Amino acid sequence: MQARLCLRRGISSARTGVLSTTYQGTLFEERSMKILQDHLSMSLRRVGGKSDGGIDLMGWWWLPNPDSSSASKDELHRRRLRVLAQCKAEKRKPGPKYVREMEGVLHRHMLSLSTTTQYPLVALLVSESPFTKGTILRAQSSPVPFFLLHLPPVGPPSLGMSRESEQTGDSDTEPEADDQRIGSAVWNPALSRGLLGNMMEARWERAPTGVGRPGLWWAGQRLQSWVPDQPPDMELPEAGVLT
Repeated sequence: MQARLCLRRGISSARTGVLSTTYQGTLFEERSMKILQDHLSMSLRRVGGKSDGGIDLMGWWWLPNPDSSSASKDELHRRRLRVLAQCKAEKRKPGPKYVREMEGVLHRHMLSLSTTTQYPLVALLVSESPFTKGTILRAQSSPVPFFLLHLPPVGPPSLGMSRESEQTGDSDTEPEADDQRIGSAVWNPALSRGLLGNMMEARWERAPTGVGRPGLWWAGQRLQSWVPDQPPDMELPEAGVLT
């Protein structure tokens, strides 16, 4: 609810003036968290602050066990992966330097983790602008499990309104649909072949309304988004040790 109110407030403010860079970043982080939870089975929280270690969001990715051929959303059939994310609400396309930066962040956290941890780390880079070809190639060659997610910017409700909505006057659901748009979802071999065991893929799905987005499929079955009602917290102490 907080994320929805924050996002609505941001859309209203955009009509009257230019949002500050900090506020734009906060809105984008809130929108990213909601989309990741609603569609991609991730329960994340905002970090922020001087001791964030270069991390904007952190939490868990709830996926089927590697040896499972079922896309069940039952908690007994799900495992969790640690997720550390950076969100880039910039007009300029993110270049390869952001991948290198995220690699450094993840390596630092890997060193702080116990070697016996059962929760592998995944680097998530969320951008409001499309990734450059060089960025995608750099992520594909990285030994770090990488997930690149493009979330197109939210346009003014009047611009996102369909012709049918203009005729009927029913535009209440259009801004929400625009908020939920996913441009692309790409992960590298270290994630797809390594942690996911070639069991999961992203397929482009088109809704009856004509709006398309990538959907997750596990072992040939549609993977329903699921997170626990009360996901365990993942702390980021000042010492940089994750628990």
